[in-house]
Amino acid sequence: MTSKIRHVTIDCADAYALAGFWSQVLGEPLHKDDHPGDAEALIEGAGLLFVTVPDPKTVKNRVHLDLQPQDRTRDEEVARLLALGAALVDDQRREDGTGWAVLADPEGNEFCVERGAPERAGQGDSA
Repeated sequence: MTSKIRHVTIDCADAYALAGFWSQVLGEPLHKDDHPGDAEALIEGAGLLFVTVPDPKTVKNRVHLDLQPQDRTRDEEVARLLALGAALVDDQRREDGTGWAVLADPEGNEFCVERGAPERAGQGDSA
């Protein structure tokens, strides 16, 4: 028998607040039992579990998420995420429309935004 990944766990300073940010990013609700001040918060539909830990983030993530917008362009999604509180860390978008943007969530965890599904369909599947 093999194992399966049940959750991807993200250590953070405020589990409920960071889970709330990612809930908006992904359009998935927080678990019904999660409340402000809880030590853990779960976005069940995305398999993301946020856990409050006392240690601050000190180095670059060893694992990060790559997002692919489904109903908008990469640039539209980057603008939406910046409005939600993300920060642009590294802009790898190219003039020909390929590339990606590296953002950070409100606690500094890096993630990438790739081209949207419609953009990939029109130009092939490279980032």
